Amino acid sequence: MKHPIITIEREYGSGGSVIGKMVAEQLGIPFYNHEILELASERLGEPISKLEGAEESSPKSFLYALLMNTNPARTMEDNIPVSDKLYITETQIIKELAEQGSCVIVGRCANWILRDNPFKFSAFIYARRDFRLRYAQENYGVSAKEIDTMLSRIDSRREKFYNINTGGNWHDKGNYALCLNSGQLGIDGTTQILVSAVEHFPEPKTAE
Repeated sequence: MKHPIITIEREYGSGGSVIGKMVAEQLGIPFYNHEILELASERLGEPISKLEGAEESSPKSFLYALLMNTNPARTMEDNIPVSDKLYITETQIIKELAEQGSCVIVGRCANWILRDNPFKFSAFIYARRDFRLRYAQENYGVSAKEIDTMLSRIDSRREKFYNINTGGNWHDKGNYALCLNSGQLGIDGTTQILVSAVEHFPEPKTAE
């Protein structure tokens, strides 16, 4: 494998998805963000419009039971909340994509899902709130009136989703190989640093 599997967690408005796409383009490897939702939609036979609201939502009873090491009835699949079905399906997809080779995967607890994969390189993209507010307003078409509330809501949802599903802390730098401030470095600068870090990533030794 020429390059590792790059996972990116990001604060809303930090440009993490754009950075991930630019990294993938420069390295010549696949990029997966919304594409994972599209694959999950095909497998579940559900429209994307129905799944979008469930993505990165806190798990309901089924996942909670799994986390608590209980044994929920597998025959009750129809009663599993959509958010749980989606998370389980996306987890399977992420593992399969990683098996196919080098790629960039954005969000969805990918760094934790692939925690035992020696070819994983995880990054966290963040920035000052004022930068993120401005970036989101300029690039996401959100009004100045709505953006502050939206930023807080999405960050809170992502953090809660990560913390509950992983048992860890979304902001804990120990979860990542590299944490970058896109507000200070700029989108292009952050991209170049991440590309350089990945290119110097030592290839792990595998058992012969």
